[in-house]
Amino acid sequence: MGRVANKVAFITGGASGLGKATAEMMAREGAKVVIADRNVEGAEAVARQIGPAAIAVALDVTNEQQWIAALDATEAAFGGLNVLVHSAGVGVLKSVEDISVEEWNFVHAVNLDGPFLGNKHAIPRMKAHAPGSIIIISSVSGIIAGHNMSAYNTSKAAARMLAKTTALHCAKRGYNIRCNSVHPTFIDTPMVQSMLVAGGDPAKVRQKLESQVPLGRLGEPDDVAYCILYLASDESKFVTGAEFVLDGGITAQ
Repeated sequence: MGRVANKVAFITGGASGLGKATAEMMAREGAKVVIADRNVEGAEAVARQIGPAAIAVALDVTNEQQWIAALDATEAAFGGLNVLVHSAGVGVLKSVEDISVEEWNFVHAVNLDGPFLGNKHAIPRMKAHAPGSIIIISSVSGIIAGHNMSAYNTSKAAARMLAKTTALHCAKRGYNIRCNSVHPTFIDTPMVQSMLVAGGDPAKVRQKLESQVPLGRLGEPDDVAYCILYLASDESKFVTGAEFVLDGGITAQ
């Protein structure tokens, strides 16, 4: 216990899925957590569940002014910021030929512009409370492509590179802020559950997804949260610009 004691962690998409699991784990390990989500009611429910060590803030990650307001609220509540976790994400299962410009822009706005805006406005605050750690949840789809994932693939690949350029920027400036990316495969979250339903027969779609994973199952949210916890903690103080693949062996094939 206490692996991130006395740290303040800001988590986007914290109302559900990987963000929620990460917030709960961070709090159990001693951090004060900020649950940021456009689903304010959901964020508030998670904060109440965690208790006094958590607050909820409204955040559309594509909105620069909301980022500034949410980070201001973080500093007002907890006096600083040490960890930033970019968990908010969206996907559209369409090929490069079928996706609309509006869908393309939306996916990139959430998955890429969101982390960019967060890093831009969080880094000046984090360097005053170093050491700091930024974790971008990308995807195995940012490393390997799918025929019907044009916007998701490209946005997650760009997020991977954003982590690396941010890591080098902070290292060159001597900020003592690290930045890394995490690349999960299918994790049993509401986003994947919606994919199962959209496929028509959830049981068959789940079986198909599991058959692609050498370990033979979908990942669990805590499988990812434990990796994020390591990257948020001082245990990973020499790790920056790296990518952590949590794919049950998919990319080893």
